[in-house]
Amino acid sequence: MATKAGTLAATTPAVEQHERETIFDIFRRWGYLQASLDPLGQYLPPEPFPTPAPEGDLAKEARSYYCGTIAAEFMHLPSNEQRQWLQERIEQPTPTPDQSLILTQLIRADLFEQVIQSRYLGTKRFSLEGLTVLIPFLDRILAVSAGTGVTTAMIAMSHRGRLNVMTNTIGRSPSEIFTKFEDVDPRSTMGGGDVKYHVGATGEYHSPDGKVISLHLASNPSHLEAVDPVVLGRTRAKQERIGKDGNDHVLPLIIHGDAAFAGQGILAETLNMATLHGYNVGGTIHIIVNNLLGFTAVPEESNSSRFATDIAKRLPIPIFHVNAEDPDAVIRVAALAAEYRDRFHSDIVVDLVGYRKHGHSEVDDPTVTQPRRYAIIKDRAPLYQTYAKQIGVDPAAEVQKIQQELLDDQKTATQADHKPQLAYLPAYWDNYKGGELNPADDVSTGLAAARINELVTSLTTYPAGFHIHPKVKKLFEQRQEMGAGSRLFDYGMAELVAFASLLEAGVPVRLSGQDSQRGTFNQRHAVMVDTETEVRYTPLAHLKEKQGKFEVYNSLLSEAAVLGFEYGFSRDYPEALVLWEAQFGDFANGAQIIMDQFIAASEAKWGLLSGLVMLLPHGYEGQGPEHSSARIERYLQLAANDNIQICQPSNAAQYFHLLRRQALRFWRKPLVVFTPKSMLRHPDASSTLADFAIDRFQNVLPDNDVKNPRRLLVCSGKIGHNLRVEREKRKDFSVGIIFLEQMYPWPEEELQAALDQHPEAQEIVWVQEEPANMGAFSYVMPLLRRMSSDRPVLSVKRSASATPATGSAKAHEIEEKTLIDLALGSAV
Repeated sequence: MATKAGTLAATTPAVEQHERETIFDIFRRWGYLQASLDPLGQYLPPEPFPTPAPEGDLAKEARSYYCGTIAAEFMHLPSNEQRQWLQERIEQPTPTPDQSLILTQLIRADLFEQVIQSRYLGTKRFSLEGLTVLIPFLDRILAVSAGTGVTTAMIAMSHRGRLNVMTNTIGRSPSEIFTKFEDVDPRSTMGGGDVKYHVGATGEYHSPDGKVISLHLASNPSHLEAVDPVVLGRTRAKQERIGKDGNDHVLPLIIHGDAAFAGQGILAETLNMATLHGYNVGGTIHIIVNNLLGFTAVPEESNSSRFATDIAKRLPIPIFHVNAEDPDAVIRVAALAAEYRDRFHSDIVVDLVGYRKHGHSEVDDPTVTQPRRYAIIKDRAPLYQTYAKQIGVDPAAEVQKIQQELLDDQKTATQADHKPQLAYLPAYWDNYKGGELNPADDVSTGLAAARINELVTSLTTYPAGFHIHPKVKKLFEQRQEMGAGSRLFDYGMAELVAFASLLEAGVPVRLSGQDSQRGTFNQRHAVMVDTETEVRYTPLAHLKEKQGKFEVYNSLLSEAAVLGFEYGFSRDYPEALVLWEAQFGDFANGAQIIMDQFIAASEAKWGLLSGLVMLLPHGYEGQGPEHSSARIERYLQLAANDNIQICQPSNAAQYFHLLRRQALRFWRKPLVVFTPKSMLRHPDASSTLADFAIDRFQNVLPDNDVKNPRRLLVCSGKIGHNLRVEREKRKDFSVGIIFLEQMYPWPEEELQAALDQHPEAQEIVWVQEEPANMGAFSYVMPLLRRMSSDRPVLSVKRSASATPATGSAKAHEIEEKTLIDLALGSAV
């Protein structure tokens, strides 16, 4: 009996533990369905569990953890370690936070909004009221993160609550924000600038134990989620600047709206970057400021599932929902999120569920579309009042003190005579500038033949025992001949030599795009693959000790997010040559928002510079509309005030000089390069070794091969080579052909010199492959006519069309023959 009793005693705890785990497992999986999340009790009613919910003391305990004001979704994580870590922290009594600090932060957040409402009635501000708990939430994340070693936080957010965060998190003074409402000194931003809730801000967070975190709130346009990959690219750049353990020091925080999180595709693209080698930032804390409304759309109109966050469940990351009217619970989740990111270097999503006090932008009446909801909101007290009552504190004195401080700040703003500067650039931008280009700022880009040959040797060297693919080996042998001067350089080798020359000078180079390691057209081979082991070797990363860092990534199948990421990277690594390559030029269509809102406009709107390079294959070859055109016209329409550079180099050496110019001069502007496809290896677009010694990139290539031409053709890219080939066939050199290598900024001086070189020419003709409503036609013709007022300016182009090019190779040949005949014969 003793043995039997002893056995029962030994097994009973195990049985109890099994019963506990069985019951708790049900609530871990499904408890979030019955959590109390919507403060107004309208849009997230409890749902039954897929399996019957147990009853009893253990179930009551489990329900207290998983069905209260915190809802946790983490059982989909494949990592047992991560699940165990989370449940251990969830299944414990709620610690009491510093409630006096939380109360003060809530008072400041709510009163800030109330002062604006009273002093600037009817002005858009995208109030945080109804979700002011965001301010103590961010404070707690930063406090915990400071303790884990974070020294920089990169923050992205849309409009809702942005001005509040600038003041109460970033640390800008309220008077600076109020001055924005006063809109002083309008002449300083004529033709530029941006609304107050788009601009960025910088500041510092000081933790209770004296640690400091540098804060950067990124500028963001109205395309709410477009900033997501941008801030991750900036984060990655800052982490790489630090080097080892950079992920531990730089923390990305992205604050979303609920409808935008569910609805905007670039967010899904960005989430997919989380653990990809070229884009990993060591985990992002995603925060949803969830007012359960998207402008006027209710949740069932914005997302097809219970939560806006369900799109994130495609990834193995935890998701927490928390009732924004329970500040203690919110603070608990904030600490957990910061600790989880530090522990696992993983993304985590926190959904703060509250409401929106006013209309979408304070100027619309929400009772028109949500009358029942706003009938409840109308009588709802500010969160600081309900929280003060909950913790048994009378906040009257503190409220009066803070309110008077804010009113004094507002009075100060009315006396301001200039707009405040809310953001400051890091020191690594000190050597770089924007504005108009001063010709004196140009640089020499030529390299001697012996130096080119040294670089070629390095680029065609690989480790002993490396099993190189026979085709790549043959290519490398051909490249060695290029370096020796016995073979013409093609685009691929010219590009790699440009990269190598910069890397050896200490300039980092980063390139990403779909299939960029090999090159879409099999032209690059920056990365070699061992045919037996598939081990990869990158010659550009092994040029010499202490060279610049070289990175080339085959990107995810994304354009918008990847281009945004690379733009962001260029923003915080100005000394690097950062390139994004579209597999075909039209692929950039899917990233047009990034081009419009950031790349082309950042300097004018926010005073922010970038040296990003966009490589867009372009050229009509009878391969259909999508793969023909990189839409030159779109970039030219965006060009003004020297904001971007738009170039189409016609040969390999010109491409070499262009890349080196972009990296070596201190004028930082985005560069759009229209690169060839079939011309990548074509003899007419190839270059001699001597061409690399030319001093610099030539914006215009004059025609020195003709004398006394009757007509001058001005063109860009592949069509110019086709014209020269046909001219040679016909042995008719009565037509001169000038290549326009840089379209913007318009190279008037160089082009004028090329035109004046042949004063006997009776007419000037712009020739392009593209239809009349596309390409550079509309941009170039007025400029040519102004420059050539004494000679007629005609044009040759395809007829206007709704589509860029034909899908028939034979039709293409007919069209191109007609173009060339007209250009060399009679233009219209």
